[in-house]
Amino acid sequence: YETAEKLEGLTRGVGIHAAGIVIGSQDLSDFLPLTRGNADEVVTQLAMSPLTELGMLKMDFLGLKTLTVIDDAVKLIHRHTPDFRIADLPLDDKPSFELLSRGATIAVFQLESGGMANLCRNFGVESIDHIIALIALYRPGPMDLIPDFIARKKGSQKVEYLHPLLEDVSRETYGILIYQEQVQKAANLLAGYSLGAADLLRRAMGKKDPEKMAQQRKVFVKGCADTNKIPEKRANEIFDLLEKFAGYGFNKSHSAAYGLVTYQTAWLKANYPVEFMCGVLSNEISNTDKIAVFVGECQAMGIPILPPDANRSGVHFLPEAVDGGKNGVRYGLSAIKGVGEAACGLILAERDAAGPFKSLEDFARRVDSKAANRRILEGLIKSGAFDWTGEERALLFTRIDNAIAAGASSQRDRAAGQFSLFGDELDAAPAPAPSSNQAKVEPWGADQMLADEKELLGFYVSGHPLDPWRATVEGPAYRKLGFIDEIPERERKSKLKFAGFVSSVQLKYTKSGKQFVIMRLEDFTGASDLTLWNEEYEKFGRGIEKGSVVEVVAKVEKDNMNDSLKLTAQNIKTLPL
Repeated sequence: YETAEKLEGLTRGVGIHAAGIVIGSQDLSDFLPLTRGNADEVVTQLAMSPLTELGMLKMDFLGLKTLTVIDDAVKLIHRHTPDFRIADLPLDDKPSFELLSRGATIAVFQLESGGMANLCRNFGVESIDHIIALIALYRPGPMDLIPDFIARKKGSQKVEYLHPLLEDVSRETYGILIYQEQVQKAANLLAGYSLGAADLLRRAMGKKDPEKMAQQRKVFVKGCADTNKIPEKRANEIFDLLEKFAGYGFNKSHSAAYGLVTYQTAWLKANYPVEFMCGVLSNEISNTDKIAVFVGECQAMGIPILPPDANRSGVHFLPEAVDGGKNGVRYGLSAIKGVGEAACGLILAERDAAGPFKSLEDFARRVDSKAANRRILEGLIKSGAFDWTGEERALLFTRIDNAIAAGASSQRDRAAGQFSLFGDELDAAPAPAPSSNQAKVEPWGADQMLADEKELLGFYVSGHPLDPWRATVEGPAYRKLGFIDEIPERERKSKLKFAGFVSSVQLKYTKSGKQFVIMRLEDFTGASDLTLWNEEYEKFGRGIEKGSVVEVVAKVEKDNMNDSLKLTAQNIKTLPL
């Protein structure tokens, strides 16, 4: 007990708010005790609450990747429309609202989840105010208000107000208070609170402090009587409702700031889809899983995806004209697994200085060996970045070592100042004439090429393992793996049918030693983990292996390990052609 008394009230540990910045009118050392953090940064010795009580301004500056996506897209737009300014967007763009109302929200800030996409579809977004409201509503607590919000917006439920004085305050949200500012304004109008006092009321309601709430209730009821002659019973009823709303009300300025960014991404996707998707893809350059999702979205939007090309690709994803006058997205070299941005910079610098490469050997001769080593050349060949040579990938692969050796020798000669007999630098190395050994190289099969593309790029370029089954897999009999999060909760435990390609199989054991497997199942829209527990594995799964094309009857369950959805098989069989 004595030890506990000594410990009571001591600071257990010190942390730094990642985005919190304290701002003062003069040196903070005049007001606050300061110290140095682990990175030698200046840090206040006071926590958040005491800072607020002292009247210090604390701002949270949040870094958003989406802002970089927007900036990258704008830079690409400036290539053909130099006067374009994202700050000048009209806020009433019908194509943007139609896009959201279709639920086409992949890559749209704050609206990407399946639940948000469904909400946008069901609600019918018609204004930026709607976007702001949906962002505020789609959270635990206020989500319960969503059905009423939709019904009132569509006219199937009457719009009712807590009090006639609150009609102006809550008209835009159909009589439902969803913002903290609405609660503050309600206290101001009904009970005569100043906005500062109303903010204290909001905080007390949010913290659910019984003592402070009892005090505030007395002030509110008296204020309602004095200001608007509202009877005590009705004032208490209104206070109870305000307390309920304040418990989950969202800060409107926060929602509006996010809503504007949401609108900007929707506008870019609707009006400059290629430039926008290039920005989105370039900011996921090292995440092949996300790249696969966004490539699938490009294909759904009708945007051609052009494979990596050592003579055409940039470091990042770029727009490129294709046949028919439309633009496609050219895959960025640095998005190839194992090919980093530094190597890409060397490749592009040489290409810009001396023109396109003529062959694999010319590439190895001209590009610095840091960017023309075996690992990088393997990645470029396997991903199709040398397909422009017209040579089989398997044949190019056999020439890597010789190309590197010849390139290193050529670079040493250049460094030593050696030139050809004609006084010029050594000529570009052409592709060697095929030898009898090279002629015997068997081309890689489609399965190997597709597997390489999937590993290095995150998606298939030259085809898809399911192409022979496309008509069946894309038919109405099967649910789509890319949209399992849109399956209603009530249907997830029922017997749902899926079809796909097994890209991996992991054999595992339960604590009791029984075998089960986790497979990765892919279709044209996405992929999901599929678990076959011991009983199903013994009955149906032993003949299923990597590369199998299968039909699955399964239920959808939550994966508690990573908070995603997965499938649990009830039956599985191979899918005939």
